[in-house]
Amino acid sequence: MSPVFMCLVGMAVVVGAILKFRLHPFLALMLGALVVGVLAPGEASFAGVGKRLAEAFGTGCGKVGLVIAMAAVIGQCLLVSGAAERIVRGFLSLFGVKRAPLGFLSSGFLLGIPVFFDTVFYLMVPLVRTFAKSNPEKFILALLAVVAGGSMAHSLVPPTPGPITVVENLNQTLEATGQQELDLGIMIAGGLLLGVITIVVGYLYALWANRVFRIPMRRTAMSELTEFEPDPERRLPPLSAAILPVVIPFLLIMMGTIVTSLWGKSTDTDYPLAGQIVLMLGDKHAALAVGALVAVVLALRYRPAGMELPKVIQSALAGGGVIILITAAGAAFGQIMKETGIAEELKDWFSGPEAGGKILIVAFVLTALVRMAQGSATVSMVTTGAIMASLLQGVELDFHPLYLALAIGCGSKPGPWMNDSGFWVISKMSGMTEGETLKTFSVMLTLMGTVGFLVVWIASRIMPMA
Repeated sequence: MSPVFMCLVGMAVVVGAILKFRLHPFLALMLGALVVGVLAPGEASFAGVGKRLAEAFGTGCGKVGLVIAMAAVIGQCLLVSGAAERIVRGFLSLFGVKRAPLGFLSSGFLLGIPVFFDTVFYLMVPLVRTFAKSNPEKFILALLAVVAGGSMAHSLVPPTPGPITVVENLNQTLEATGQQELDLGIMIAGGLLLGVITIVVGYLYALWANRVFRIPMRRTAMSELTEFEPDPERRLPPLSAAILPVVIPFLLIMMGTIVTSLWGKSTDTDYPLAGQIVLMLGDKHAALAVGALVAVVLALRYRPAGMELPKVIQSALAGGGVIILITAAGAAFGQIMKETGIAEELKDWFSGPEAGGKILIVAFVLTALVRMAQGSATVSMVTTGAIMASLLQGVELDFHPLYLALAIGCGSKPGPWMNDSGFWVISKMSGMTEGETLKTFSVMLTLMGTVGFLVVWIASRIMPMA
């Protein structure tokens, strides 16, 4: 049986299970992996498929589980402690009332890194509606600024689940084939840089849409939940403390990347003591754990009266646990895909002077198609990251793997529509009709993702960094 056919069957099972039968993405990915495992050739393809699936699932869970759990704790504690609100207010104070949409854009981007996009929107839309009461002509501008900032960070900058899963999936194959791996610090830096470029594009579109469409702020069934009333009794942490849970992990990971680049990859004992300490703290698991500890301290001190911290942590881990299951299932799906021999089958097509461009285009288009088919940006990145990792077995990249990871991130943006939960959150909480949401939110994200991919493609040709 053709490896390409087996992989197409696996993808069809995943997408069909989510779309037609409304299965949870975790179950859909595991089912797809099971089907491909049965079809794939090799020893004990029937009898051993369960064991191979479990081993691949465990490996994937071990690589991303702790990171995602700690990121979930950071995000939840930022919300409970008021640190997230303080960050938004800090940016609004920095830019002033006239340029408040830029404050929404910047704070949305920063909060979109540790906090899920839907939650960022829930947090910020009351502030947007309050701002729009005195500036009704800028309602859509402010609303789209929040969307532009939060959505791009979610797909480009670790430790959000999509980017970090893509990095781990690609690295597993890159390490096995002796190719240059993608350091998490490099992914953070690249994601931040590309993120800034794409949110500028989104903001420019928001300016145009605000001027052309003239959509008013309407009362909705959720208006009572989206009107902000400041609580004079609520203590918020200072801005300098509020940003620490986000900034500290970034700094530690980047410092670890710098040490590795200065001394090269070697055993830990080859580094000086200071270097060993930096590497220990710069490990993604340790860095996120430190960030989570700081976030917990903030929540302990600034949480609302009567709120129990153990319940806050439990809520965070419950949400993070679902994402861990999905990402680990994606890793299992990718590992089983490798067993089909798909890399060897497509080796000739991914060779030659234009091989790099082909790989990037396939990654972007495939992610976009999966996103449009089932609605979730994270699931599309997990699925495509696993597939591209299986393709890399027989291909030697002529550019840094950063570009491939960013292409997948950009591919998760185009085409959001009615099967995307974020579409309905934005529509219902903003009061926009479905048509208005399509021509504002959907068009803007498609434009941002496409421009981001073009930037990645051009950069990979000019500065391959191979």
